[in-house]
Amino acid sequence: MSEFKVASRYAKSLIDLAQEQGTLEVVKKDMEQFIDTLRANSELQAVLKNPIMKQDKKRNILDALFGGKIHPSIVAFFHIMVRKGRAGILYATAREFISEYNEVKGIVHATVVSAAKLSAKNLDGLQKVIASEINAEVLLRNTVDPSLIGGFVVKVGDQQIDASISGKLNKLRRHFEIA
Repeated sequence: MSEFKVASRYAKSLIDLAQEQGTLEVVKKDMEQFIDTLRANSELQAVLKNPIMKQDKKRNILDALFGGKIHPSIVAFFHIMVRKGRAGILYATAREFISEYNEVKGIVHATVVSAAKLSAKNLDGLQKVIASEINAEVLLRNTVDPSLIGGFVVKVGDQQIDASISGKLNKLRRHFEIA
C-alpha cells in the first residue's frame, strides 16, 4: 500500500478521534506545530524514517520534543504509529490530517499568481469572490511571477482561470498559428 494511502487512513482515524473527543481545533493547531517542527528539522525527519533506529528511541525523541507541548491524544497516536513501524510517515500523516481537517471544515486553498504583489484589499476582494463562487471558505495565497506581464492566474483545486496578459498573448499566438 502506498505511503499516501496509509498516511490518509491514519489521518482519518485521528480526525475521527478528535471529533469524538471534541478536540478537533486543538489537535489541528498542534499538528500544524508538529509539521512546522519537522519541516524546519530535516534531521528529525531522517531519524523518524530510519528503519535501523529502535522504536523506543523514536518514541523517547517524540516525547522529549512534544510531550506536554501537544495534546496527549496526539502523543498517544504517535506512540501507536511508532509501535506499528509507521514512524517514517508521521510527517505525511500530519499533512494528511490538515487536508482532512480542511475537507471537514469546508476550507479550500487557492493561489493567485500575479505580475506584481496584490494589495490586501485586492486579495480580500478576490477571496470573497472565490468563496461565493465555490460556496466554501477560501484560504488565498498570493505569489508573484513577473513573466505574466499583467493580470493574474487563479488556481483553486484542479481549476485554473488565466486572466494574465501573457496567457492572452499565448492564446492569440496559438490562434494565428492554426489559421
